[in-house]
Order: sequence, then C-alpha cells, then structure tokens
Amino acid sequence: MSLTADDVKKIAHLARLGIDDKDVEAYARDLSGMLDLMTQMSELNTEGVQPMAHPLDQVQRLRPDVVTEHDQREQFQAIAPQVEAGLYLVPKVIE
Repeated sequence: MSLTADDVKKIAHLARLGIDDKDVEAYARDLSGMLDLMTQMSELNTEGVQPMAHPLDQVQRLRPDVVTEHDQREQFQAIAPQVEAGLYLVPKVIE
C-alpha cells in the first residue's frame, strides 16, 4: 500500500500531530513501508503457531496479592475542601 503526501497530512491532522512539510514525503515512504510489511505478514500461514506474550519462553513474576497500606480515606478527606458520603465534590466544569 502506498500512501501519498495528502494521506500523511490527513492522518497527521486526525492524530493532531504537527509535521513539517519538508518531512511529509519521508513519512509517506516510511509509513508505506510499514503497511507493506503488515500486508506481507498477514499473508503468512500461522496455522498451528501458538500465540505468545513474549518472544522468549518466560513467565511473568507475580507478587502475592496482599494489602500493603492501611485505609487512609478519612485522613485524606479531612483536608479536602468538600466531601459528601465518602466522595470528593468538585466544581461543575461542563455547562
């Protein structure tokens, strides 16, 4: 898939990215190369290939699920400007 300079400008606008006009062609070339690679990869036969979370055969080290801090809600809410029923009250910002 080949992207044009206009495509890159439109994508940059939608993503709210500022790209210099002198760099647009380089971005178009690089993004087109990435999309071509994705197209090639989607054509590969992955039948029987197990999905993996990491390229090395590793497992995630997990820590025990235990509480490490005590409840300090009353202490924190005591210094809050406004609290009601255990919730912080904030000013309305949307009309």
